[in-house]
Amino acid sequence: MNRYSLIVLSVMVLVCGFFESGLCREDNFIKMKLGGHHDCKGSQNSAEIESLARFAVQEHNKKENSLLELARVLKAKEQVVAGKLYHLTLEVIDAGKKKIYEAKVWVKPWMNFKQLEEFKHAENGPSFTLSDLRVNRDGHGLEWLTVPTNDLEVQNAASHAVESIQRKSNSLFPYELLEILQAKAKVIEDYAKFELHLLLRRGSKEAKFWVEVIKNSEGKFYMN
Repeated sequence: MNRYSLIVLSVMVLVCGFFESGLCREDNFIKMKLGGHHDCKGSQNSAEIESLARFAVQEHNKKENSLLELARVLKAKEQVVAGKLYHLTLEVIDAGKKKIYEAKVWVKPWMNFKQLEEFKHAENGPSFTLSDLRVNRDGHGLEWLTVPTNDLEVQNAASHAVESIQRKSNSLFPYELLEILQAKAKVIEDYAKFELHLLLRRGSKEAKFWVEVIKNSEGKFYMN
């Protein structure tokens, strides 16, 4: 093999190495979006995700001269790009009120690079925590309180209900959640109950289900 062939081969090896490590075209943010999304391997409350969430809020505050405070991370996904793009759903406190924001943080660890790409109000609107539910007594026991059907807690409970219905049906055709028609919740001691009216589809048929889902103190869902 002559000297020219050795040079060409060396260049090809270097280029392939750059592509595999994600270093190529790192300044091209449009190309970054080709990476697929998936849930973060660790909990959304892990130290790494918590740090990224605080960074996002701090950067937004500096840019907009605001005073938002991070309450908790509701959801976290990562996208493999030239580095990683983290998609975070955050609950923040703004002037004493809880609000939901979506943030995107671009990270390139080998360059010690971290940048807030987006920070905006979530389309799903305000969320509630189980501690926000007020237990009322009217002489007939605990009342069900109507809660937003687009809330993250409600959606998680509905997803669990659909999975449970699918397991019990033993059907080859999967159930698909079309709409949460109504949602109620109440807290009893250290666990919460959700009463949901769901519109599901299996194959070409649609059906409505009333389900009751329990969320225990460890955050696990169970369907009665």
